[in-house]
Amino acid sequence: MTGSELAVKGRLGCFLQSPFIMNDTVRNNILFGHDASTVDEERYKLALEVCSLSHDLKLLPHGDQTEIGEKGITLSGGQKARIALARAVYHDGDVYLLDDRKYLCSCYVCLKTVHTMCSLFRYSPP
Repeated sequence: MTGSELAVKGRLGCFLQSPFIMNDTVRNNILFGHDASTVDEERYKLALEVCSLSHDLKLLPHGDQTEIGEKGITLSGGQKARIALARAVYHDGDVYLLDDRKYLCSCYVCLKTVHTMCSLFRYSPP
């Protein structure tokens, strides 16, 4: 590895500090790029739980079918970040790059999410 090059063998999951959110439903934002017929519902539910979105979905008018983005309801920065992270978790990468995990919202949510991801992927944080 030299300069800004990085070689990854396998699938890369990426979480950026400025999350990408489409004008679509919460569900479609998380499942981005997956055909509806190939959705792994267990993996989807796991992504929601790992990213502390289950409570948020109960508050939204149509749950994960609520439209978000410029034409939908307004989400907090933390909610947008957790949806973007749920997308990365759902896509089941071999390597995850987390740009700034503190952006996830409260300290509690950040710690819960990181520890759950670590246990899910069998990694012991220092």
